[in-house]
Amino acid sequence: MNVSRTNVSRVALAAGVAVSSVVLLSGTAFAHVSVQPQGEAAKGGYATVNFKVPNERDNASTVKLEVSLPAEHPLASVSTQPVPGWKAEVTKTKLATPLEVHGKKITEAATKITWTASGSKIAPGEFQQFTVSLGRLPENTDKLVFKALQTYDNNEVVRWIEEPKEGAPEPATPAPVLKLSAATDDHHGGGAATGASDDDKAKAKGHGAETKASDAGSAGSSDTTARVLGIVGILVGAAGVAFGVLAGRRRTDASA
Repeated sequence: MNVSRTNVSRVALAAGVAVSSVVLLSGTAFAHVSVQPQGEAAKGGYATVNFKVPNERDNASTVKLEVSLPAEHPLASVSTQPVPGWKAEVTKTKLATPLEVHGKKITEAATKITWTASGSKIAPGEFQQFTVSLGRLPENTDKLVFKALQTYDNNEVVRWIEEPKEGAPEPATPAPVLKLSAATDDHHGGGAATGASDDDKAKAKGHGAETKASDAGSAGSSDTTARVLGIVGILVGAAGVAFGVLAGRRRTDASA
């Protein structure tokens, strides 16, 4: 019995150590500049994305982030969301081959976004998210690679420029990668109810709620009816028994 308990304790201890190691290693592996969409980033549409910048140093603060936009897939529309304490600048370059977006020819596209601290920093143990609206997303690729440079206030520059390869170990300084989903009908990266207006979605939601309420009401009504019928049945049965007893007594009295 003691041996069994000892083995269980050893297994539990080993499992705890393994889990702790995984957590620690995972935290280290994912502590880099990354990009994630708010919702869906569909091919041919527009998307809002967040560049997440963690501070990996214990003795320095991040004061600058430079993100290069993919030249092989130029983006005609790039706009930044204001971040308190940071100044954003979008650099544009003329295109060798103009783009056509919504029937208009676009002769230049954004090639880089630079955020510079102006009263704020990303201190040790902190992170900052920089939100950007991008479009029109290309339809001939499944991902966009954004190479980034992270500058600290001690003049150290970390180059997040290595493109991750499928099936290969993650590089030491991977570039942020935005995965693109299949194109949607409205080309706005919508969700499951793509193409439906907000009013239509609200009506559909309200109709669904009404249907559920109606079903609940019907179920409640059916349950109440069943209970009433059950009570009536019991009363009828009791009345029948009483009638039988009374009739039996009458027959006994009559024969006497």
